[in-house]
Amino acid sequence: MDDLTRATACDLGRAIGQGALDPVELAQTFLDAASDHDLAPRIFARMTPDRALSEAQAARQRARHGVRRGLLDGVPIGWKDLYDCAGVPCEGGSALLEGRVPDRDAALLRQATLAGLVCLGKTHLSELAFSGLGLNPSTATPPCVNDPDAVSGGSSSGAAASVAFGLAPAGIGSDTGGSIRLPAAWNDLVGFKPGHGSLSMEGALPLCPSFDTAGPLARSVEDAAEIWAVLAGRRAPDLAYSSLAGRRLMVLENALADCDETVVEGFERAVALLERAGAVVERRALPCVDTALAQSPLVFAPEGYAIWRETIESAPDRMYHQVRTRFRAGADVSACDFVAAWRTLDRMRAEYAAATAGYDAVIQPTCPILPPKRARLETDDDYYVSANLMTLRNTRIGNLLGLAGLSLPSGTPSVGLLLQGLAGHEGRLLRLGQAAERALA
Repeated sequence: MDDLTRATACDLGRAIGQGALDPVELAQTFLDAASDHDLAPRIFARMTPDRALSEAQAARQRARHGVRRGLLDGVPIGWKDLYDCAGVPCEGGSALLEGRVPDRDAALLRQATLAGLVCLGKTHLSELAFSGLGLNPSTATPPCVNDPDAVSGGSSSGAAASVAFGLAPAGIGSDTGGSIRLPAAWNDLVGFKPGHGSLSMEGALPLCPSFDTAGPLARSVEDAAEIWAVLAGRRAPDLAYSSLAGRRLMVLENALADCDETVVEGFERAVALLERAGAVVERRALPCVDTALAQSPLVFAPEGYAIWRETIESAPDRMYHQVRTRFRAGADVSACDFVAAWRTLDRMRAEYAAATAGYDAVIQPTCPILPPKRARLETDDDYYVSANLMTLRNTRIGNLLGLAGLSLPSGTPSVGLLLQGLAGHEGRLLRLGQAAERALA
């Protein structure tokens, strides 16, 4: 491989298995890349070089003795700074948690370590993961790979930037309202949000446990599938011989409303490529989607504020005011309205499942807008609010309706194509995504 920092995680794993790549040299390559990169301090909250090299040395020994633990044994990845790493500060992108040092790894980090993955470090994020933009004046704002003056998308902003800028083969993010798929779209990556509950969130800082989901940001669907399988402790789905021929896809027209012109054009070009590869595409608007979206203010903020209220109110001036305002909005929602909203969501989930049962996947633009400029977000409060809500609109559909989602690069910079399916059918969605990835390439 000519450039290790641009290879897929699976290709790196195959090279290790073939004896063509030393895990220690690989880990050192990425540690050096981060050390030498001017933007690395805005991407990584902190590196873990001692742990990375120790784990890489163990992977080297396993490779030499033919006892590798899997395809990704010895491959380094980064972790969003809300997953606990023993002995390393985990502050969730917030000054409120400054100096918080856990004594135990998060469950997913333990699982990844057992599978031989190497921990490179912790990546920046939106404060307490409560924004889709990736702007964080409290710690750092990672850049977008397509526009250094724009935000990278949140809340897994640093996880996306670490891969996009060649500082990690893959990153582990979390997704409550779009936080894996959004930064993946804006940085031309693959972002996979499995169904809620597919992966353990034990040892991860919570935002809204009813929606919080872990997942990978990577360079390929194969990478996303393999990493998801490692984290779930299961076999990866077989992606061989996947095809779009005869597959029925539904364009969700609700998600096309008020999109940027560039987003619509990029999405439609991608849809045409899927059709050229044999997919049968139909277009529908579903009233249940709009009803579900209307419940958003009644479910996200109340749960988040219930968890973080005491921490926030103990030192409110230490929190970025936009995020603080979003959390505090949860105080205005009554328990009756919260319960009623969830009853409505349960009905809308059943309606959505019935309406989409005849399709292999529902497709839509991942995000309705292109990455906003950081400077305007920092100086125009009204614009921050409107941009954040619009950024999250399409991806929140999947969280509210309990879906799995896979965002792919569309071929237009910072425009993602989102495929969604029912939770529990992640392998099927990934196989379809593999075929779509080939068509879009």
